[in-house]
Amino acid sequence: MIKTIPIPGNSHLLAIISLLFGIIWLCIPNLSMAFDISLIDVEELQQNLTKYKIILDARPRTEYEKAHLPGAIPFSWEDYTETDAKGIKYRIWPPQRLAEALSYLGIQENTPVVVYGDADKSWGGEAWVCWMLAWLGHTGQIRLLNGGIQAWKQANLALETGPFTNKRPQAQGYKVQLNSSINISAEAIRQERDVNLVDVRSNMEWFMGHIPNAVHIPWESFYKGPNRTLVSRQEFQELLKKHGLSPEKRTIYYCTGGIRSAWAWLAHILAGYSSAINFEGGIEEWNKTR
Repeated sequence: MIKTIPIPGNSHLLAIISLLFGIIWLCIPNLSMAFDISLIDVEELQQNLTKYKIILDARPRTEYEKAHLPGAIPFSWEDYTETDAKGIKYRIWPPQRLAEALSYLGIQENTPVVVYGDADKSWGGEAWVCWMLAWLGHTGQIRLLNGGIQAWKQANLALETGPFTNKRPQAQGYKVQLNSSINISAEAIRQERDVNLVDVRSNMEWFMGHIPNAVHIPWESFYKGPNRTLVSRQEFQELLKKHGLSPEKRTIYYCTGGIRSAWAWLAHILAGYSSAINFEGGIEEWNKTR
């Protein structure tokens, strides 16, 4: 006798499909993160320079000219932000304009990129570059040099000096696939009801005025040691717990214009949580749109 197998009705079939997708979603960590960001040590970078041909120096151009990694390209937030039509300072360039700048430097959306700074004079700008690439939808590897240029110097590795001259052939084009989930507007924040809101500015800035219901954690709390390396996952968890926050909850970081807050955002992401947002407009946008 041939047994027939009952085919579930549409409602049951949809329920089964939804369940399967839910299981897959839970089994793949950070599936919502469409970018590939992690740390890279000096030794690994040195051994893979043929792979990581694009190295971005996120410090101010004056620091770049004093000394930089061989072949590095200056890419400071100061050169890619502006005051917008509403008078809001430190606004990131529009996506297509950034795409043209990256293409000019020989960078496509799938190009492996290493970023470094010093988390001091760059104000955490190396994290801003990582966030910017992730926001644009960069599909290539994004690597932050652990310990920055300090670690490179401590390894007694060669440095170059002088201004930048672009000798790289222009890329065919940089395809933007904007990742809007890691940015937010002041208007959207005003509509939020259940979210962590973290102000990473200095004590003085905080006391001069901050967004209602925000928690104050200075951005320096997210790095440690003379090389200003990012805090570990455990240290990050303890830091948020100390302030009564859960890293699992959607967390919006802000500063003046999205630079220092990008550092906190990166610490959140590298701790293994995909719930972080960098409020790029910062307190500048908040105050101008009240």
